[in-house]
This record gives sequence, C-alpha cells and structure tokens, in this order.
Amino acid sequence: MAFVPLWTTVSYTVGAYSIWGGGFLFHWGVMDYSGGYVVHLAAGTGWDRGGRRRKWQWVVATWWQWWPARSSCGWGEPASTAATPSPPTPTRRWRILAWICCDVAVRGRPSVVGAVQGMITGLVCITPAAGLVQGWAALLMGVASGTLPCYTMNAAMSFKVDDTLGILHTHAVSGVLGGVLTGVFAHPTLCDMFLPVTGSRGLVCGVRAGGVQVLKQVAAALFVAAWNVAATSIILLLVRAFVPLRMTEEELLAGDIAIHGEQAYTNFSSGTNCSLSHETIEVGNS
Repeated sequence: MAFVPLWTTVSYTVGAYSIWGGGFLFHWGVMDYSGGYVVHLAAGTGWDRGGRRRKWQWVVATWWQWWPARSSCGWGEPASTAATPSPPTPTRRWRILAWICCDVAVRGRPSVVGAVQGMITGLVCITPAAGLVQGWAALLMGVASGTLPCYTMNAAMSFKVDDTLGILHTHAVSGVLGGVLTGVFAHPTLCDMFLPVTGSRGLVCGVRAGGVQVLKQVAAALFVAAWNVAATSIILLLVRAFVPLRMTEEELLAGDIAIHGEQAYTNFSSGTNCSLSHETIEVGNS
C-alpha cells in the first residue's frame, strides 16, 4: 500500500506523460498506441527492484478485458479506433501457436500455461501497434511475441531469476519487442491518424524514415526503462526504511490467510470456513 501510490505517481506518470498527453516523446514521433512502453515496459523494468506462486487459472479471462481495452484506446480518433480491433485478433492465434511450438521444442510437450503465456505476451507485443499496423504485420508480431519471450523466460529460469509472475518476459521483453516492431511495420496512413509528426512510417514502408522511426522507438524504450529502474529503486529504498519488503519464511509458509485474513482463491464448493488471526489458523466445516 505504500509502494503502489508512490510508484504510480513518481515512476509511471513520467513515462505516461512523456509518450501520451502531448509529451515530448509523443511530439518527437514515438509510437505507443495503447501502452506497450507506458504500461508494460514500465512495469517490466521495475519487477526486479524488490523481488517476490503464480495463480494462472483465471488469467485466461484477461483477454476478455484486454481486447476491448485495446480497441477503445483511440476513442478520440474514430477512424483509428475502427482499425484497432483487427491486429490483436489474428495476433492472438499466432502467438499461442508459436509459444506451444516453442514448448514442444524446449520441453518436449505443450502446456496450458505455455498457451496462456503466449496469449499474454502477444497482447503486450501488439499493444503499442494496435492502431498502427495492418493485419499481416500483426501476424508476424504474433509469431515473434510467442517465440522470443519464451526463450527469455527459459533463460531466466536457468539463471534462477526471482521472477515469480514472469514479469521480465511477459512485460519487459514483449513490450520492447512490440515497440521496436511497431517502428518496423507501422503504416503511414494509420500513423497520420495518430501521430503529430507528418510522414511517420515503419521501416517496411520507407527505409530512411522507417530507420529513423526504429531508432526513436529504441531511444524511447531506453528512456522509459532507465527512468523506471532508477525511480523504482529509490522508492523501494524509501519504503524499506519503514516497512520490510519481503515476508519472513514463517509468513510465506502461512500464506495469505495469516497475513490478510483471507485466501486469494477460496474453495467455496467445499463449504470450508476459515477463521484466523496472525497467531492461529483455525479451519472448520460450515
């Protein structure tokens, strides 16, 4: 409760108002239609500053919220908004298929969790490009978002990186990948609907202007990442002076029920009723 308001105000807001809201990166021509840098890269580069199992059962429902969110991000630009739902839809299928293929190549079998991971990384990847690329480009971005983040996840696991929620590959890697690929595939007509810089386009639509755009995307990614790493580190140092950043081993063993007085996932069908305190945990059948 101490960290979130500080991070939202000090860390997130700077990136958001630099790229959105008429900020200097927006007027420079940086493309981030729905928040690949503003939201996902910001969160993805602050994931390791403090550190701390994954409950994935309900994550499938994320798509039902995310797809209309991507579609409505350009509400102020009706023409651009009408084109926005198209890219996320084909990307969803290809990113899931790509991640499943990577799972088979690396682990020897597909998995439901892998398919869900592919779905989310694809949503993150298409976020900066949602209203700026055509359908064929979205397909290629879907394949890329289901491939590279999969291998970065496996690399992080091999190095025993403390990333329980998979923020590094899900948000940081996918966010940067989507931002750079937006600079590669952005269509000039769609760019004119969204950007204040005339003549903006992706690399495939013009080598000179597109090359400059890719460099702008990389520079913006470095700015957002550097700011969030620095700001998040300072915020955590400040919070740590008053509140421990990690739970003790005893608290981790007890889990949510001992710390918060409730479970994150209650089994209502079993009729289990839990009454507890920080000192005791009593479980009885209702």
